[in-house]
Amino acid sequence: MSAVSIFAGETFRSLRVRNFRLFFMGQLVSQAGTWMQSMSIIWVVKELTDDGVALGLAAAAQFAPVLVLGAWGGVVSDRVDRHRFLQCTQSAFLVVAIGFTVLSLSGRLTLPAIYLLSLAYGVITSFDNPSRRALVGEMVSEIDVPNAVGLNSALMTVSRVIGPAVAGVMISTVGEEWAFLANSLTFVAIIGALAMMKRSEFRSPPVVPRKKGQLIEGLRYTWSTKELRLTFILLAVVGTLAFEFQVSLPLLADRSLNGGPIVFTTLYSVMSLGSVCGALVVARRSDVDTSFLAWSAVGLAFTMAALAAAPTTLLAFIAVFPVGFTMVFLLSGSNAVIQLRADPAMRGRVLALTAVVFLGSTPIGGPIVGAVAEAFGARAGVALGAVASGLAAVWVLWQLRAAPAAASQPTTEIHVA
Repeated sequence: MSAVSIFAGETFRSLRVRNFRLFFMGQLVSQAGTWMQSMSIIWVVKELTDDGVALGLAAAAQFAPVLVLGAWGGVVSDRVDRHRFLQCTQSAFLVVAIGFTVLSLSGRLTLPAIYLLSLAYGVITSFDNPSRRALVGEMVSEIDVPNAVGLNSALMTVSRVIGPAVAGVMISTVGEEWAFLANSLTFVAIIGALAMMKRSEFRSPPVVPRKKGQLIEGLRYTWSTKELRLTFILLAVVGTLAFEFQVSLPLLADRSLNGGPIVFTTLYSVMSLGSVCGALVVARRSDVDTSFLAWSAVGLAFTMAALAAAPTTLLAFIAVFPVGFTMVFLLSGSNAVIQLRADPAMRGRVLALTAVVFLGSTPIGGPIVGAVAEAFGARAGVALGAVASGLAAVWVLWQLRAAPAAASQPTTEIHVA
């Protein structure tokens, strides 16, 4: 057997599991469509307003519900059959996609309509995200969880390569309304894949019975577990001020690089291609820890600084690739840390908190980055993320060195019925 075959077999081993294979293919198609929708929304808002703050508010409309409802989404995730629940949430996403399509095709997609539909999308995401991520770990054996998480991150980033690239071509040729329509059609893939799965093959923990105080219980458990606590603090800072590319990249492409939708979507696609490569690297690791995440944030700081300083479009394309590479180390790595370290009865709630601090930080960070870009230039918005990532990483590394106690053990005992 060749070295390439051995490498591929090890890297993609979770795809041998039928349920995960169906999930992988369905998500790849659906998520590519979702990114087509996201790029179309961003460009429509920019064309309507040409304002960085408005772009930030559009992102805030989509992710504000995650900040408010995300933790409750985790409680629900621990109480329900996640496979059946995802069939409901994905169908709800389809309804929102049809709304964007109908309004765009009829010429009625106004800024208030975009905000309203984005809010609806965010509400669904609040409940879909923790269940979808937890279900990934239930499809494969425990030893293959990091591999499945890495491959799931890879498919999400592959979709960020395909979706923005196709959206850029469609927006520039036939118009954004056809990108919205294409996204609606892609939901057939994931809804069909979920329907075809074998329920008996899931490695699902028992459903947690409903009781009072489960949200607070999840918060206390997360905060009392050092490795989880530091992971969340790092994600909160980086997610708020660095992962605001839906605001910083279109402004960088338009104002600093004098490009249009093709330059913007190409930047996103190249960054996502870097993320695919990074996700495959993570997929080969058998374990990750908080130190790995902190060093990944150091790498993100340096690469974002290089992107902010890139003087030409070509150099920006080159610089944005390692941004994606290091970015996915944080995304995929933090997910793996939680899947492996969190108690199974707490996993949905802890994963939901990840969405709260990462996606839910967008309503805060988006307008901030947009305002910085308006006041000091588009490059300053990217540079802000570089500085924030570096400072957060240094603090976490200092915490790990100052108190290298048993990071994976909670300091207080939590009993779950």
